Amino acid sequence: MAGGSSFSGYARFTPSQQYQRSSGVTGTPKQSRATQKGIGLGGKGLGKGKGAKRHKKVLRDNIQSVTKGDIRRLARRGGVKRISAMIYDDVRHALKQRLQVILRDIVAIVEYSGRQTVTVRDVIFTLNRIGQPIYGFDASYTRER
Repeated sequence: MAGGSSFSGYARFTPSQQYQRSSGVTGTPKQSRATQKGIGLGGKGLGKGKGAKRHKKVLRDNIQSVTKGDIRRLARRGGVKRISAMIYDDVRHALKQRLQVILRDIVAIVEYSGRQTVTVRDVIFTLNRIGQPIYGFDASYTRER
């Protein structure tokens, strides 16, 4: 390969040319790293190496989502020192019955008023109506404004 044969795949750069290329003077606007990777400005995007969640809770019946730890915390707040292992299902059953009574009235109030959002006022009104008031809310809070 003597003489003036040129190989098109080989280009020799001087340090000044390398500096010009890395500084972005080539005429194209410099893109951000997120734009180059195609992930936008909102973080890492969907499914990009976040890893699996560790303890995924499997929901069987909705009342089973009230865990043993939740019941223990409620009992501790009520002053209970020791809890029998057989009590958790009974507590879930009682909680479900109580919530059904309260939510049945709340849903009736919300549907009658033509809304889709349950407010604190609806809950307070319902609890006062069934004879289980929550202390700390004055009577003017349940009246129409």
